[in-house]
Amino acid sequence: MVVVLSGPSGVGKDAVLERLRGRFAVPATMTTRPPRPGEVPGRDYLFVSAAEFERELAAGDLLEHAVVYDRAYGVPRAQLRAALASGRDVAMRVDVQGAATLRALLPGALFVFLVPDEPSRLEAHLRARGADDEAALRLRLVTAERELAERTHFDHVLVNVEGDLDGTVAALLELVEADRARPERRAVVV
Repeated sequence: MVVVLSGPSGVGKDAVLERLRGRFAVPATMTTRPPRPGEVPGRDYLFVSAAEFERELAAGDLLEHAVVYDRAYGVPRAQLRAALASGRDVAMRVDVQGAATLRALLPGALFVFLVPDEPSRLEAHLRARGADDEAALRLRLVTAERELAERTHFDHVLVNVEGDLDGTVAALLELVEADRARPERRAVVV
């Protein structure tokens, strides 16, 4: 089972994925952005130079890729294949552009869009992160509005309730189990 988790910046995708680690295989996304405090290279992301990203892209080694906030992101085929080979369910995070690409490539995957319980929480989370200047923060918020409009293209919209991450993860696991039980569900092959 492959779960593709998407949603606007600051909604809590990484927090949800962190709770799924151990039960799910979580392939690392490749990115040209620098690590944030607490991120572990090779585990949270594969941090690479722009030149290295371009080499991977040219070689066809990325299943999908997108430029988000002037940084390149992509899902390496090898990461997803290794995750699938682990025998565990797979959970990965991508932006809405990446989800659109993966929808065509992974028709058996479950696509879940994470939204905040209150829209104002996105700005609060992004400010607390402290990774962006004011112009970058504004860009993220404008982009979030556009991304929220894309939620209709996902199998499910899941509300990430502030202060109840366990509840959000439990609701996601219920969606996974319901999808697993669908008789027409197809296995994901990469």
